[in-house]
Amino acid sequence: MAETYLSGIQPSGLLHLGNYFGAIRQHIALQDQPGEHFYFIADFHALTSLRDPERLREYVREVAVTYLALGLDPERSVLWRQSEVPEVLELAWLLGTVTGMGLLERAHSYKDKIAKGLKPNVGLFTYPVLMAADILAFDSTRVPVGKDQVQHLEMTQDMATSFNHAYGQEVFRRPEPLLAEAEAMQKVPGLDGQKMSKSYGNTIWIFEEGGKLKKTINRIVTDSRPPEEPKDPDGLFLFDLMALFLPEAEVAEWKERVRRGGEGAPGYGRLKGVIREAMEAYFAPARERRRQLLADPAEVDRVLAAGAERARERALRTLERARRACGLR
Repeated sequence: MAETYLSGIQPSGLLHLGNYFGAIRQHIALQDQPGEHFYFIADFHALTSLRDPERLREYVREVAVTYLALGLDPERSVLWRQSEVPEVLELAWLLGTVTGMGLLERAHSYKDKIAKGLKPNVGLFTYPVLMAADILAFDSTRVPVGKDQVQHLEMTQDMATSFNHAYGQEVFRRPEPLLAEAEAMQKVPGLDGQKMSKSYGNTIWIFEEGGKLKKTINRIVTDSRPPEEPKDPDGLFLFDLMALFLPEAEVAEWKERVRRGGEGAPGYGRLKGVIREAMEAYFAPARERRRQLLADPAEVDRVLAAGAERARERALRTLERARRACGLR
């Protein structure tokens, strides 16, 4: 049986290099694999923390434009707004009736958000149930995730098993995680060396360019050592950013020059310039495609509408199976 791939991304602002190298790039590459490919913009999930309707609409469009500009092909993948497929909400309720409180109370993401001071609400607590419905609605077999998301997929597996056992039939298929390749699993450092995250305010927008990109790159934290002083390149996260865009051999050459030091050794400003130039070149085709999409919003609307239609048709088949199993049909 052909594989069915599914993933979602929250519309929470401008997408950054961590989003791209940690998830989006893998999603785009998976289109070359045989099977079905489903990618949704998780606007229902965003409501647990976002209370600005205009910003939500703006962020949804930004995610859609970003994926399309970076290479998502609507002919090979289904892209839609989560809220345009309400069948997942009914599935979430059905799953919730067989899900134990203890399972949700053990969710790492919920405990982490509360520890960071986010006010708890029912939506945040039941977030894993809606996520399970997102996955199971499309008979997903492979779900691209990072290590920090594996628990949510395991919870989805538990809910599917509980439902199937409760009603004595195989209503839901068991999804399996698809862990990103080793290089994608590495943390993309932010401007301060921590993991790149909107929460830390240390991000670099994928499509930043020109003077704004130069200003952002110049904010990368470095020390005050002069260029001629020999340095251990493995202690400079500048090279982790450089490695995202340049061939391994070229990065190794820059590292060796820093390690040797002396006259002609590159300073931090030069290394930041290399990163900026490489990033500009790397995303140049996608930036042009993004400009075209922004100039033709009707095309983006068409893609999302067509995707929602295909997604609803698929989710409804799964929902009908679940309804019959429960006795609602």
